[in-house]
Amino acid sequence: MFSGKTPKATFKSYLPPVQTDLKKSPQVTIKKLEAKLLPGEIVVNEVNFVRKCIGAGGSQDDLWGKLVCTNFKVSFVTHDSLPQQASTPSPAPHISICLLERFQCAHRLLGEYDVPLACVDQVITVNDAKGKRKILGSNKKLKFNPTELILYCKDFRIIRFRFDEAGPESAKKVCLAIGHYSHPADTQLLFGFEYVGTRFYSSSGERVNGIDPGGRLQTPLFDCSSDWDREIKRTGASEWRVCSINKDYLVSPSLPEFFVVPSSLADQDLKQYACYFSAQRVPLWCWNHPSGSALVRMSSITEPLQQRKLDQRICNAVMKSHPLRSDVHKVELENGLLPTIHDIQAALVKLRQFCVIEPFEESEDKWLSSVESSRWMEYVRVFLKQAVEVVYVLEWKQASVILQEEEDRDLSCVVASLVQVMCDPHCRSLVGFQGLVQKEWVMAGHRFLDRCNHLKRNDKEESPLFLLFLNCVWQLLEQHPTAFEFTEVYLSVLSDSMWLPVFSTFLFNCPQQRAEHSRCRGPVDNEVENHWSKLTVLNIDGVCDERLLLLTLSRSAIFLFPPPCSVPVSSSVFVDRCKDFALTKRISLGQEQALRFPPVWDWSQQFSLKDQALFNNPLYVGKSAPCVHNGTVRTYSHRRSKRVFSSTLRGVPSALRNGSLAEHDTLMRRSSLVSRLRTDSGLAREPQQETPAERFLRDWLSRPAEPNSLLLPQLLPSHLPLWRLHFLRWVPEARIPHGGPITAFHELSVLADEIETLQKRLRQYTGGSIPAPDGPGAEPSRMYFKAASSPQETAGAPDYLSSTFPFSPVGNLCRRSILGTPLSKILNGAKIWLSTETLANDSI
Repeated sequence: MFSGKTPKATFKSYLPPVQTDLKKSPQVTIKKLEAKLLPGEIVVNEVNFVRKCIGAGGSQDDLWGKLVCTNFKVSFVTHDSLPQQASTPSPAPHISICLLERFQCAHRLLGEYDVPLACVDQVITVNDAKGKRKILGSNKKLKFNPTELILYCKDFRIIRFRFDEAGPESAKKVCLAIGHYSHPADTQLLFGFEYVGTRFYSSSGERVNGIDPGGRLQTPLFDCSSDWDREIKRTGASEWRVCSINKDYLVSPSLPEFFVVPSSLADQDLKQYACYFSAQRVPLWCWNHPSGSALVRMSSITEPLQQRKLDQRICNAVMKSHPLRSDVHKVELENGLLPTIHDIQAALVKLRQFCVIEPFEESEDKWLSSVESSRWMEYVRVFLKQAVEVVYVLEWKQASVILQEEEDRDLSCVVASLVQVMCDPHCRSLVGFQGLVQKEWVMAGHRFLDRCNHLKRNDKEESPLFLLFLNCVWQLLEQHPTAFEFTEVYLSVLSDSMWLPVFSTFLFNCPQQRAEHSRCRGPVDNEVENHWSKLTVLNIDGVCDERLLLLTLSRSAIFLFPPPCSVPVSSSVFVDRCKDFALTKRISLGQEQALRFPPVWDWSQQFSLKDQALFNNPLYVGKSAPCVHNGTVRTYSHRRSKRVFSSTLRGVPSALRNGSLAEHDTLMRRSSLVSRLRTDSGLAREPQQETPAERFLRDWLSRPAEPNSLLLPQLLPSHLPLWRLHFLRWVPEARIPHGGPITAFHELSVLADEIETLQKRLRQYTGGSIPAPDGPGAEPSRMYFKAASSPQETAGAPDYLSSTFPFSPVGNLCRRSILGTPLSKILNGAKIWLSTETLANDSI
């Protein structure tokens, strides 16, 4: 009945047999990807398996990692490293993999692939399959799963991420979080309050802002009367005094508590006149010329009946402060010659369009004309010309000047600062320049919060006036490199610091607002009880989870609940949750917290001492030049030249008018034969009418410039180039490997370091013993690039040097039409940036 054969086995095992005699292989530990967080920084949302677009030739050069959104930045964390330089050149040089060679200074607040949320201008999500895109903002919803995220940054970066392998819901949540947290609803939601409240608060004398309470920064902050007294003595303004009528900001919230006024004006008169000025901004002293003429700024007079009386009273007071009782010249800055804040913003937007969005071809006349059509360079030229006209009155006429603007908080900041940079060598030193910005911008009430648009409430208030000023200073630095202690790297880093909302310098609109947010705070319990009616609850679909409970502990707290939670029933429950959250996050709850926002001038907050050496100009000639002669160190001071101007002109055409050449005119070299070979008809041509200020500039340019005296700029368009390091540093096509101004900077730094080392040895030479240059008592070098320590060594140029040093376009910008959705399709129909109006008719 049954067969005697053994049935054939039908079960097949797919598992390998267990091997007990072999040694166990060591387990490979995989390091978890985690973003580095600052004090007070918390993770909002994150997504894994994200591809960051790097190379322009294909996805093989991209980086894989985790995309993290915190309450401070957008961070990309990866274990991958950038590919090394290719040994063979690419067929397309502009997209060569050699661009992946990278160098960047280590930032203490930001990682290698981090972008501050305040720097994000627009957040755009794209779905390739559905052909949809949407701009995200605060409390926005997203009905499709994004496959690509594009971040347009205010510093001209464009950063792209792909979610091909990421979870759709996770990618959607992190995009919504970035869009929401890049648009804070209130000033106190800026990360600076969390960072400062956690790290830099003090109740009785510990460390405040990382500085001992007894010490002071070297840069004057002009928040006390002693700083103004020292400035009066430095400039020799003996007929001016420090006024304290604005103590506790009782007169004007936009003026500092202490400022300088003519000695002939009494405090009672100033209080009486204040109500007639716009924003109660009475006249404010800026600077005194060695001849005694003063530079003053004031707002417009709002009362027509008092216009003539107040003008005469103020002008008489300024005239009495002059030792020669010279006349006072009033300069109306809003007379149509200078651009408005909206014109400047529109010019920068157009410049950004041509620099980073349109295909970059610097050799093409079309691209150059497009940059010129943005009018940004024209506005730089106009402000420099306006400053020269003011300098002419102060220097040549020896008369005082009053700059008048509607609120005296925008255009006057640019003009007053440029005048002092041109006239005062102290303002061209590092400390002097920082004090100038602190005095004429921060304490004078420039609206940094609105002009930087940190809250993104009203785009009409945004305007890059401070960047325009830095660009003008760069033009002076480019034409007179030995007259400035700092470099263009310093100017670019200072501009980038505007997007780090942790410094008091660029975080507020006026001194009163800065002081209000720095006052002492009570315990959390009392604070929540007092502000219970002001508490705000945000329900964001798909953005927040239960890990995110509290953002602010020392102010009106803001809770984030996952939907569909409701508001807590009582404040006591809310306080308990605040304390529990603080304990889990290790956030200290001081009984008496005083927020002390650090100024940006404490550069140790951002960079090491070695990286700060990039700020030092190796060509700088200070107030006195030390020299070693016959074994002794002598100092030779630069004397001020007499004000005798030549009637002949060398190097500048005779028909210079408004910073441009006349028709059929050429720029001649010195000792050129062109002037002798011209025809009689050309010589007999009637010259154009020249203004006294233009004649003053022409005469000054005819003689050699001294670094420690008056400096004036060439206003010809050929002498005012585009600031390449700042505007083109993120464009791979504009990068010149082993080229650009950095090569000369490297050689000069090595030479300056070698001279500095020799001078130190000569000073320390005693009894035939020469101390080692790197010994315990040796002073640190001012130069970033060092000379060779021994004659056998050679200090060659590093391989990472390029025209964008110390910045790198690698990983920060991918050009159009490479991976994913081409930028040309996304930007189709948009004039400049993507706008809400452009996408109004899109079906989302």
